[in-house]
Formats: sequence, structure tokens, C-alpha cells
Amino acid sequence: MSNSQNERDNKKVVRYNRWGYIFLAPFLITYCVFQLYPLISTVYNSFFENFRSGLKTIGPNWVGLDNYVKLIQDGDILKYAGNTFILWIIGFIPQILVSLLLGQWFSDVRLKLKASGFFKTVIYLPNLIMASAFSMLFFTLFADTGPINSLLVSMGVIDEPFSFFSSVIATRGLIGLMNFLMWFGNTTILLMAGIMGIDVSLFEAAEVDGANSWKRFTMITLPLLRPILIYVIITSLIGGIQMFDVPQILTDGAGTPMESTMTLIMFLNEHLYSKNYGMGGALSVILFIITGALSLIIYSFMYREPKKKKQAVAKQ
Repeated sequence: MSNSQNERDNKKVVRYNRWGYIFLAPFLITYCVFQLYPLISTVYNSFFENFRSGLKTIGPNWVGLDNYVKLIQDGDILKYAGNTFILWIIGFIPQILVSLLLGQWFSDVRLKLKASGFFKTVIYLPNLIMASAFSMLFFTLFADTGPINSLLVSMGVIDEPFSFFSSVIATRGLIGLMNFLMWFGNTTILLMAGIMGIDVSLFEAAEVDGANSWKRFTMITLPLLRPILIYVIITSLIGGIQMFDVPQILTDGAGTPMESTMTLIMFLNEHLYSKNYGMGGALSVILFIITGALSLIIYSFMYREPKKKKQAVAKQ
């Protein structure tokens, strides 16, 4: 009797679990078709010579690691990687600082900020604007005959229009400014959610012990925000490596001046536009490796200090 009951229970469990696989099936199918297969295909194509010369298609011919060797020997990939990292840093440093400040302000109930919901909406709105529209707006504003130059000349700040897009510092600064404006609202919301999840009693106890606002922020808020900060840094780094639309539109795909704004994805787009699938595949694989390596380095570095502290406490 018990065996038959157990068999019936097992069948019910199997039938019940079947629905889980049914609901997972659409995601798994979509992932395999649109992500896993393109990833495998990219790695596979990276080992072949496959490009178009005029109206003639060369390949696919097996060349092994020749595409990777050529990319590294040319040296352009290192230059464009440096450009990408600089553009990301210019936008990310003010982004994380301003987001931490705003997140602390909006989540502090003692400040009693009025219309905080309105300001939260306003700072998030730039994130909803397409990067292409943002780029066209900045291109118009900072053109040689644009309103910014006209305003500076009329105020007597400069004697003649300044060519922003002929200056390396100005062009990189504008790209960093656009990335900052587009993403600081999203980062603020994430950090604010993390701060609001911290137990208020910790701040109250620290205040009773005489800790000022700065000590409460550095000794309580920042350490407990570490998981959110790691997520923000890694996702921002991945977005920085994939930076394409803003510099592409702002410099018309040329990475001017002197290729100082040419990013890795813009370099990849040149290979794809010229139908050089072998080199494009090799560059994509290198980007994948760089992204994974940097993410692991950041993750291990951010968690190294807490692990050392735990080990020190355990020894005591």
C-alpha cells in the first residue's frame, strides 16, 4: 500500500515539475538561438580568413590564430583599448561620485527633502533618451557655428569660435559628459535602493557613539554598499567597453581628432562593414576575454579586503 502511494506521489511530483521546464523552454530556446549560437559561430569564424575584396569573396580559409596575431602585431587594438578606457573613466568617475551624493541625500529621511519624487524622475529622464539623439544634440550645440560658441563669443569669453571637435581634450570631455548625463540617474536609483536597505539602527547607534555624517558614510554606508558598487562598476565597465553610438555619431565614425575617440567597438564595426568576418570574429573574442578578465579583477579586488578582515578576526 505504501509503495503504491509513493509511486503516485512521485508521478505527481514529476507532473508538477514538468511545468517548470515548460515555462523555462521559451527562454532557453531564445538564448540558444540568439546568444549561444552566435557566440559559438563568432569563435569558429575567428579561425578563418573570410573577407571581401571588391566583388570577390576570399575564403573561408582556415588560418588558425593568424587573425589574433595580426590584430596584436598591428598595435591598433592597444591604442583603441586605451581610448575606450579613457572615455569610460572620464564619464564614470563623476557619475559614481554624483550618484553616491544624490543617493545619500534622497535616502536620508532626516533631511526631509521636498518633491524628492519629482527630482528622482528628472535625474532619471536622460537615461530614457536615445544615445543617437543625445549625440546629435551635442553635435549641434558645440558646432563651430552652434549656440555654445555664439554664447561664449557674445559674452567675451573667447574672441572667435572654438572648434570643440578639433581638440582631443574637448571631444573626449564631451563624450564623457554625455555618458555621465545618460547614466548617473540609473546609478543613483541603484545606490539609493542599496542605501535604503541598510538597517537604520546601525546609523542611530553610530550617531549615539558620536560618529559624524562622514564617518557614518565611510564606515557603514560604503562597506554595506559593496555588492551594489561591484555590480555598478562591472556593468558600467562592460558598457564602457561596448561604447559605440555616442563617439560614432559625434565624430561621424572617424574617431577624430587623430583617432583619439576611436573605440574598440568602432574598430570592430569597421571590420564588419568591410565584410572581414575573420578579423571581426577574432576581435570579438578578444573583447570577450578582456571584459571577462577585467570583471574578475574588479570582483576579486573589491572582495579582497573584507576577506582579509574576516581572517584577521577569526585568528583573534
